[in-house]
Amino acid sequence: MNMNVMTAMPPDIPLRALGASGMRVPALGVGTNRWGTSGKGADALSPVFSVALDAGANLFDTAELYQFGGSEKAIGECMRRDPRPALVVSKFAPYPTRFTSKSFRKALEASLTRLGTHTVDLYLIHFPFSLLSIASLMDMLAEAAHASMARAVGVSNFSAKQMYAATKRLEHHDIPLAANEVHFSLFHRDPERNGVLEACRKLDVALIAYRPLAGGRHRQGGSILDRTLADIARARQKTVAQVALNWLLRKDEHIIAIPGTTNVAHLRENVGAVGWTLDDNELAALEQSSA
Repeated sequence: MNMNVMTAMPPDIPLRALGASGMRVPALGVGTNRWGTSGKGADALSPVFSVALDAGANLFDTAELYQFGGSEKAIGECMRRDPRPALVVSKFAPYPTRFTSKSFRKALEASLTRLGTHTVDLYLIHFPFSLLSIASLMDMLAEAAHASMARAVGVSNFSAKQMYAATKRLEHHDIPLAANEVHFSLFHRDPERNGVLEACRKLDVALIAYRPLAGGRHRQGGSILDRTLADIARARQKTVAQVALNWLLRKDEHIIAIPGTTNVAHLRENVGAVGWTLDDNELAALEQSSA
């Protein structure tokens, strides 16, 4: 493999609509669930952050749960060191002890403090398991949007049925459901089978794909899919990860991928998934081998 293929910076990441929110964001961003761990603070991550900005991959996905707020703190410090425009997604964890709008607002304010900003670009309900109804959760999101504490709102790990319920409730507030963040990759295609991707299409909701590589960065297994990926990567002079990410982004314009990374080499490899397109024969081979 030509290492220059892995590290060369492609053109800027193309933009995609964040549902019907009116916002446009990079088709490929950065997952930060491991940011803020020991040795992964702002000193180590500032170069990763800046290279992401250089490439146009300036969408950073975080949550209050990631490293007990450490991820948000690390992003906040990186934004202070490099003040170029960055877009941040964060999430509210609806614990059983959090069942009032006051507790919701307190959590959001804490996230904003850690990020060092007055508003978050996209605020999500992290998971649907809560003592609160979906309607109550959406009312809280609407309150945050109307208070300009969140530019857009959405959900994470919601089923298609739950997405419809969330959308219907937010309509009462004249606010669109901007996104549903779910696990989706060439190796984990549940959103195609459980109706979530179709719901995103029908409702005009962005599907933010977390774990879009699902351990597939350096796959060397003997499965048909592994062999197909390796063959295409070799012929294209790309890496397996780049082929897997290109497949995901080609799948649908509603999809936004957020591969996690804590180092510059992997960030450069990830953004090398754009600027080229798998052809129909390659797509068909991947579809068949991953079915």
